[in-house]
Amino acid sequence: MVISKQATTYEVDIEDVEYLRHGDTPLLARLFRPKGDGPFPIMVELHGGAWVRGDRLIGNAANEALARNGVIVAALDFRVPPVAGYPASFADIHYGVRWCKAQAESWNGVAGKVGAMGTSSGAHQAMLLGMRPNDPRYAALPSWNGATGADGSLACVVMVSPVIDPLGRYRYAKGLRDDVTPPAGIEERVAPMHDLYWGTEETMAEAAPARALAAGERMELPPTLCVARSYEEAHPRPDLDEFIAQYRKAGGDIDVKIFEGEGERILEDITTPVAQEALERMAGFIRRHIG
Repeated sequence: MVISKQATTYEVDIEDVEYLRHGDTPLLARLFRPKGDGPFPIMVELHGGAWVRGDRLIGNAANEALARNGVIVAALDFRVPPVAGYPASFADIHYGVRWCKAQAESWNGVAGKVGAMGTSSGAHQAMLLGMRPNDPRYAALPSWNGATGADGSLACVVMVSPVIDPLGRYRYAKGLRDDVTPPAGIEERVAPMHDLYWGTEETMAEAAPARALAAGERMELPPTLCVARSYEEAHPRPDLDEFIAQYRKAGGDIDVKIFEGEGERILEDITTPVAQEALERMAGFIRRHIG
């Protein structure tokens, strides 16, 4: 299945690899590696699930499709509640980015550059990590010998249907906003997971990228692609619009594709026209910014 205008499609090796261990608990990455000489761009993929649910397997179909188009994808598991809340997952992901950079040569990957992509809460984590690659909380896990000199900076970020403002979504779910009205039942579905992961509203606000930019925080601004639907009931649209405005105001380069209509999980069924166009845009964007 061709998802971009690149002429070559590849067979793909898929394997699970331990990239990090906490005590006796391993964290795995599912690797999707095109068979070829490369060098291929490398993307870290972060699953959604309101920062609490999900695992590295959710995006299998889309990750394999990107690999067939010449992109190495490392889909990460990371710590979630009840094991650990914020910022533990960011520390794991930051470590995973450095790990990928250290593996680039052995994977036939582009050296020195790694991007990140994610859906929903995974998109938020990719974006915030890209904007704060040197935050000591996120870079807390020490490097190992093979990754000496590697850092957590991102060459690009791809967001799919992001929940970009944790506090904004929390107040939306609780019906505490005047600008948007939540659907019935969403408070019960998402608010408890916000509480588990973030703990307090102050923490949610601190980790909201647009709020940080508006407050004057100096942040990195990696090239970003955002794809979303015009209405996603779990992701209040004003929050995305505010982020895009703040990112551009700060000088960031962000490409945005909004697909008309309702629905979420754009990449759940990769055979749909929406998913095909999203994947095509993603593959082209990744090659443009990584190689």
